[in-house]
Amino acid sequence: MYRIVDGNSHGLSDVGWFIDLINGPATELKDFFDPRQDIYVSRAPGRLDVMGGIADYSGSLVLQMPIAEATFAAVQKCDDDLVKVVSRPPDSVSNLMFEMDISDLRIEGDYENRRVFFANDRSIHWASYVAGVFYVLHRELGLQFDCGARVFIASSIPIGKGVSSSAALEVAVIHAVCAAFDITIAAREMALLCQKAENEVVGAPCGVMDQIASNCGSENKLISILCQPAEIEGEIEIPKGVEFWGIDSGVRHAVAGSDYTSVRIGTFMGYRIIADLAGLRFRQIGPSLVEMEDDRWHGYLANVSPSEYKELFASRVPKTIGGADFIDKYVGSTDQVTSIVPEKTYAVKAPTEHAIYESFRVSTFSEMLKGPTGPDLLALGELMFQSHISYAACGLTELRTDRIVELVREFQPEGLFGARITGGGSGGTVAILARRGSEDVVSRLSAKYADETGGQPYIFSGSSPGGAAFGYLRLENTIA
Repeated sequence: MYRIVDGNSHGLSDVGWFIDLINGPATELKDFFDPRQDIYVSRAPGRLDVMGGIADYSGSLVLQMPIAEATFAAVQKCDDDLVKVVSRPPDSVSNLMFEMDISDLRIEGDYENRRVFFANDRSIHWASYVAGVFYVLHRELGLQFDCGARVFIASSIPIGKGVSSSAALEVAVIHAVCAAFDITIAAREMALLCQKAENEVVGAPCGVMDQIASNCGSENKLISILCQPAEIEGEIEIPKGVEFWGIDSGVRHAVAGSDYTSVRIGTFMGYRIIADLAGLRFRQIGPSLVEMEDDRWHGYLANVSPSEYKELFASRVPKTIGGADFIDKYVGSTDQVTSIVPEKTYAVKAPTEHAIYESFRVSTFSEMLKGPTGPDLLALGELMFQSHISYAACGLTELRTDRIVELVREFQPEGLFGARITGGGSGGTVAILARRGSEDVVSRLSAKYADETGGQPYIFSGSSPGGAAFGYLRLENTIA
């Protein structure tokens, strides 16, 4: 029977739930852990994307709130060379299993080999998030794992809801691995390594806001991140009269989806075209990949102001462009985690304008929220509505997310002030700005949406500490 001998549970009820799973009678965990060895447990929450979303990879400021739901990881070193993983998905009574030889880390090769391996077998693709942590620790930091490990994972974060279950998984695993193997890494660097794992091993071209929010966020606060590339600007206390909710649309979201990827490519195309119009010099550093000499915007589309865009560039940025035509004229983009398909046509204008105007909206939202006289909730809500409309122009909303936003407008007289689709879009969760104490009106909105769609939406409420604030727990078997 394992019990906590070191660390702080922070009064979180789900800690007991996870330890009960470790101590429970699950067949997959029978003889999984060595009763003579300590187990190290970590916890990382998902996040509600209040403002910023897909503008993160363009260098925008983003505002994120850690949610109450979280992923746990338990890691124990072992005497053999195997990394054995057992994962219990949310709302499931059956576990997933995977194993790899730790010596695989010592095989020379690039990330593409790992990515292709997991992509070719969808039944184990989930394990790429876990294996990716080991790979990046070895490759990026040169860490040598002299033995294998047992890894048990369980989560209460619903998958595909746009609240970054993937980042929470990576953050939880890296914390537990570092604790078990006595590795010390700063919180921000840890988040960047998790992003690297998702980009290079999982193959999802995400920005960094999810991993930083999951790792570095604080309970009941918005973490403010300037994604240039990943600077934590500080935290914003949520005003006493304000609360944020999330309502799941019931439409599955995936960052690795083609819509998200195409919009990202189009955004980087927009930056490259604007840089060319501004006369910036470049050099080719790879196939369809360039590096800009940019002392004006420092490589980030978010640094282009709305006024200079409107005055100097808007009329000259094309609505769409073919991949081959773009490469022929501009050689390549500055995005190192996506590839331009020559045969494909990409939207450019809408993604470009989203990045520029969203950056301005988020900065305005942040300053208004911190105002000394209290926030203007209607004005804040309008910024969220504008963000949602901008997502729609990029093709990243969906009929059901649009309907939730419409319902928020209907309930505005009752204290719901704004709403927007979150994260990568194309389904997932809608974030809602509300007057504190709006549980009843959110429940009635949810019930109306359920009547219309025939499904019961998941409601996200509350917050919890990020992975770095939680730290880790050391468990000891009391009857070993």
